[in-house]
Amino acid sequence: MYEIYGLSKQIKDKIGEVNKLIYPEDSHILQEALDNIYEENTPPLIEYRIKRKDGKTVYIGANLEKIRNSDGKTIAFVGTAQDVTLHKKSAKAILAAKQRAEESETQFRSLFENAGLGIGYYKPDGTVISYNKIASKNMGGEPEDFSGKSIYDIFPRSEAEFYYKRIEKACITKEPDVYEDKVSLPTGDKYFLSTFSRIIDSKDKILGIQIISQDISEQKNNEIEIIEAKKKAEESDRLKSAFLANMSHEIRTPMNGILGFSELLKKPNLAGDEQKKYIGIIEKSGKRMLNIINDIVDISKIEAGLMELAFEELNVNEQIEYTYVFFKPEAEAQGLDLSFKNSLTTEEATIKTDREKLYAILTNLVKNAIKYTKEGSIEFGYNLKKTNDTTYLEFYVKDTGIGIPNDRMEAIFERFIQADIDDKKAYQGAGLGLAITKAYVEKLGGKIWVECNTDEKSEGKGSIFYFTIPYKAERPIIPIEDNFDLLKENIDIRKLKILIAEDDDVSELLLEETIKTFSKEIQKVRTGVEAVEVSRNNPDIDLILMDIRMPDMNGYQATQQIRKFDKEVVIIAQTAYGLSGDKEKAIKEGCNDYISKPLNKTELLTIIQKYF
Repeated sequence: MYEIYGLSKQIKDKIGEVNKLIYPEDSHILQEALDNIYEENTPPLIEYRIKRKDGKTVYIGANLEKIRNSDGKTIAFVGTAQDVTLHKKSAKAILAAKQRAEESETQFRSLFENAGLGIGYYKPDGTVISYNKIASKNMGGEPEDFSGKSIYDIFPRSEAEFYYKRIEKACITKEPDVYEDKVSLPTGDKYFLSTFSRIIDSKDKILGIQIISQDISEQKNNEIEIIEAKKKAEESDRLKSAFLANMSHEIRTPMNGILGFSELLKKPNLAGDEQKKYIGIIEKSGKRMLNIINDIVDISKIEAGLMELAFEELNVNEQIEYTYVFFKPEAEAQGLDLSFKNSLTTEEATIKTDREKLYAILTNLVKNAIKYTKEGSIEFGYNLKKTNDTTYLEFYVKDTGIGIPNDRMEAIFERFIQADIDDKKAYQGAGLGLAITKAYVEKLGGKIWVECNTDEKSEGKGSIFYFTIPYKAERPIIPIEDNFDLLKENIDIRKLKILIAEDDDVSELLLEETIKTFSKEIQKVRTGVEAVEVSRNNPDIDLILMDIRMPDMNGYQATQQIRKFDKEVVIIAQTAYGLSGDKEKAIKEGCNDYISKPLNKTELLTIIQKYF
C-alpha cells in the first residue's frame, strides 16, 4: 500500500496524508463510499485518482469491507487498493481505437455514398449479407429490408440469373473484375452501372463477394447522344452534299435548255415550227428553274422561322376543282386517269385557312403523284372527320405509282431527301417538296403521313398521302364576276403615260415590250432618286412600275417621296425577292399593288387592267 501511494512508513496511522494525494475532483468518491458503508453490506468498487509526491498520477481501484465483532457490530474497516493505471490506459486506448475505427468506417461509408457508390455483400449462394444506403435506395428500400434475402427474392428471375452468374464467376476465378452493364432494378428503373467485384476470403475459404457499383447512366447517355449527334451530322453532311450535287444538276439542266435553244433561235431562215418548238422548250426550262428557286426560297423561310400565315375564307371544293383543271392536261399527256372527290356541299366547304399554303400542299402532292406514276390513276379529295371534340378535314392523294419502301416512310418528309436518292435514274427535283409540304401542314395545325401497300423490298403498288387541317366553317361569300377577258390579245386599256423604274436592262426591256401596246409614252429611269425627280416634273404620269431594289434610293423610299406630292398615280411594286409579306409591305409603303419576278404577262396585264 505504501508503494502504491508512494509514501514512507513514517506516516503510519495518518489518514489525512493519504487524503491529500487524491485529486480534488475525485475526493467525493471516497467520501461517499465512507458515508454509505454503514448502510450497504457490500459497498461497490470505487475508482479514483491520486497524484503522488513524485508527480506520478495513479488510478486506484479500491473497495471497503466491514469488520464486525461477535455481536455484529462494525468495529473497523478493511480497505483494499490496487494500482489500475495500466488497465485504465489500455481501456482508454481500446476505446479510442474503437472510436477511430467507427469514425473511419463512417468516413469510408460516407466517401462511397457521397461518390454515389452502391456496396453489396453476398454469400456465394446469392444471399445478401448487407447493402449500404445507396444500394438500398437503388433497390427501393432500406438496408435492413434486404439482409438475408436471396437475389431471387429481390430481382425478376432473368435479372437474378444474370447477377448470380456474376457471383459464380467471382467465386470460380477468385479474381477482381470490372464490367459495365445496363440493368433493370426492382423499382423498374434502368441504369448503366460500372461494377467492381471481388471475393472476401480467409484461409482459402470464401466468406463472401463484395460488389461495388456506380451509376454511369448520365455519362453513357451523353456518349450515346454524342454518337447519335455524330451520325446525324455525318448524315446531314451527306444529304447536303447530295442536295448540292442535285441542285447543280437541276439548275444546269434547265439552263442548258434555255441557253442552248436561245442560241439555236439565232439560226437564219429558222422555220416557224422549229422556232415555236425552241421557244416552248425555253419556256418549259424557265418554269422548271423557277420551281427550283421557289423551293429553295420556301425552305429558307421555313428554316429561318419567317413563314407567316394569311387566313382568309376559301371554298375547298373550288380549290380541289381548280387543282384538277390545272393538272388534267399533264396527267392526260402521260396517259393517267386523274379524278377528284368533294365530300361537302358548297356551303359546308367554305372554311378559313391560308389559301396559298393549302394550294401549295395540294399542288406538291398531286405533282409528286404524277411524277412518280407511270401508268394507272390518281385520285385526290377530302373527307370531314371528327375525333373527340375536334373536327377536321382529311385530304388524300392516292396513286398507282412506284410506292415508297417502308423504311423510307418517315425520311421522305425530311429536307433534301428523295425516296430514290441513291437511284442513278432519280427523278428531277430538289428533294424539298415534301419537307415544305410538311412544314405548311403543321403550320396550319394539321399533320401529314403516307401509307403504302409495299413491303420492305417491293415497290410499285402505289401510295396514299394524307394530311389534315382544322375545319373552321365560314359563311360563303358570293363571288363577284371577273370581267377581265385576258385571253384576248386586244385588251381594252386606254393609252397610258408610263414610268419604268428599273436598273436591270433585261427586266426593263421585258416591261417595255409587254406594255408598249397600250402606252402613249414610256419614260425610263435607273434609280429611285431619278424616279422621284421624273414624277415631280411629269404630274400627268398614269402608271409607275417601281422596282424595289435600285441604287441611291430603293423603290419603297422613292414611293414614300412621290406620295408626298402625288396621291393619285398608280404605283405597282415589282421585286425579285418574292418573300411572304412583300405585298403587304409594298401597299403599306404607298404602292397600289405588287408583282414578283419573273414577271408573268397575264398577271401584270390583269393588275393594270384593274386600275385602267
